[in-house]
Formats: sequence, structure tokens, C-alpha cells
Amino acid sequence: MSTKADLQEWVSQALRDLGGEAHLARIAEHIWNHHEDDLRKSGDLFFTWQYDMRWAAQNLQKVGKLRKLSRSWRLL
Repeated sequence: MSTKADLQEWVSQALRDLGGEAHLARIAEHIWNHHEDDLRKSGDLFFTWQYDMRWAAQNLQKVGKLRKLSRSWRLL
């Protein structure tokens, strides 16, 4: 079963696949397109994953792997 911790890798992978920088909606779309089955089987995470995706980005920013811009995120 997927957890909040998996979202850090999913956000990173989405950004890599999207050229290193993308709008939040495109990142969410990528995660949904690639992990819908995982999310559907993840219990409560299914209902909170878009909020938790932001939590994952915050953690990636704290360790210097991501930068939040006004309407997009960028891998560093």
C-alpha cells in the first residue's frame, strides 16, 4: 500500500518527466496518470493525496531538492 512518503518520489519523478519544472496541476495529473491504481488502494491517502503532495514538496524543498515558484515547482 502506498503512503505519504511515496509521494516525494512521485513528485520528483513527475518533475523529471515534465522537464524539471511544472505547474502544480500538471504534476498532480502526472501522478494520477501513473499511480491511479496505487492511490485507489492506499486507504485514506486516496482522499488526501493532493494535499499530501504539497507536504512532499515541502520536504523536498527543506532538503534542497525542489524550489517552489509562484505557480510551479522546479527540481534543483
